[in-house]
Amino acid sequence: MNRKGKTPRFKKQRRLLMELPGMGKAGAMERKPYPPGQHGQQRRKYSEFGLQLEEKQKLRFHYGIREEQFRRIIGKAQKSSNSNWVESLVNLLEKRLDNVVFRLGFAPSIPAAKQLVSHGKVLLNGKRVTISSQVIRVGDIVSLKEDAYQNQVYLQAKQNPRLPLPTFMTKEEKGGLETGRLTDEPNIEAVPFTFEPGLVISYYSLRG
Repeated sequence: MNRKGKTPRFKKQRRLLMELPGMGKAGAMERKPYPPGQHGQQRRKYSEFGLQLEEKQKLRFHYGIREEQFRRIIGKAQKSSNSNWVESLVNLLEKRLDNVVFRLGFAPSIPAAKQLVSHGKVLLNGKRVTISSQVIRVGDIVSLKEDAYQNQVYLQAKQNPRLPLPTFMTKEEKGGLETGRLTDEPNIEAVPFTFEPGLVISYYSLRG
């Protein structure tokens, strides 16, 4: 762990044996395709709880959300769809402004997208916004302030795209300035890595 008590992004991904695109650290599994620690190369044994925990951690780490905040979003998802609330959860997570900025290719990671938003570099329907957790709506237009298109964060993402543009978004470029639009409601297939929704449901159904 680093000085602030946070586990480095490489180690988080290696613990889950999966690269999470939103964390922006490509290559986490290339040189060391096993969990961190001296026993990392030994075969891991999973309990049912361990499986459930890892599945929910995949979502939380990828989207860069603290546990308390994650539970609040789950509460909203459950109110809108008790039968299959993970579908609603993914919809809310994918429509968060920081994720949209990332999925449009304006930032190389969700943490970098959060930074762009907090610094006032992101425009929503032409107006500056600074709340990265804001959930946008279908039809909303996301762009950057003109000077942000020369920002290293944007240039890095444009040179090395982390993910392809999802089917529920479109992007246009005019005069070197890019504009993105949310064109449809994202569903569970929008998650850019494999996970088991049933295990996430099980984890929270047992813990309230």
